[in-house]
Amino acid sequence: MSKHSPLSLIERAAQVYDFGAALRAPAPVPAADPMSKPAPAEPARVEAPRPAPLAVEEIVELAAAAPQPFDFAPTGIARIDREALAAKGFVVPGGVPTGLAEEFRLIKRQLLSGIARRVSLPEDKRRTVLICSGQPDEGKSFCAVNLALSLSGEREVEVLLIDGDFSKPDVLATLGIENGPGLVEALSDPAANPEDFVVRTDVAGLSVLPAGRKANNVPELLASDRTREVLAKLVAGNRERIILFDSPPALMASPATVLSAHVGQVLVVVRADRTTEADLRETIGLLSGCDHVGLVLNGAGIAVSGRKFGAYDGYGHDQ
Repeated sequence: MSKHSPLSLIERAAQVYDFGAALRAPAPVPAADPMSKPAPAEPARVEAPRPAPLAVEEIVELAAAAPQPFDFAPTGIARIDREALAAKGFVVPGGVPTGLAEEFRLIKRQLLSGIARRVSLPEDKRRTVLICSGQPDEGKSFCAVNLALSLSGEREVEVLLIDGDFSKPDVLATLGIENGPGLVEALSDPAANPEDFVVRTDVAGLSVLPAGRKANNVPELLASDRTREVLAKLVAGNRERIILFDSPPALMASPATVLSAHVGQVLVVVRADRTTEADLRETIGLLSGCDHVGLVLNGAGIAVSGRKFGAYDGYGHDQ
């Protein structure tokens, strides 16, 4: 390795390659005077010897001393807080295989299969999925975010996660993204382009749409033809897009019931040892606007089948 300090290497590189040459404007050439005598020829100049080019090891050392880029997403792209996701027990994009990641791979396969089969539905409805629960704290947002992160790993899918829990929106906060205008603004203004409110993220294949401002007439907005128009535009903007709605609990707020009429599938999150049979039956009844309802069991401590996802990854861990 060279004995030169990074500063001396920079100076030597500047002497060799003359980095400032491109920035210097050429000297102006004075106009010729026909009455003047030609200027005597200038004596030949002897240039000083140029320094020897930098050795490869010196170039490597110089590159290592250069400032490194900051860890941020490009302008207009929101950066997902992966450390926060890991700390809260979520699926981490690009992370190591885990049992949770494998479980959501199974769920997304069922969801994708349902989308592929239901070709008789309008495209905007077929590609839109509602994730709901009967009561709060049953894990609907946890499942919605994890399912969106899992779907984003598909090669031919772009997932748009919509925060439809208008009273308590927390999807963007979970991902570490700043909140802003969103679905309510798109529904309220007939001239608005819903794509203008979509937030792209640095996870390939994942975008989010905030809930937007607080409004007292959200159920009426969702029941209007404008909702169908907005969803159609969001799907038409990308033929590979799948829309996931995280809605409020069906037994606590009416938007889930209204949204069920706009989607091709509903996933009801059932919390083990907490969701009652009566609540589940009532929830499914409220979501009857959709004829394709599936259940997701959340918080089960023991797998009935005895499977242990994440324990088999081919890298020789002791069992």
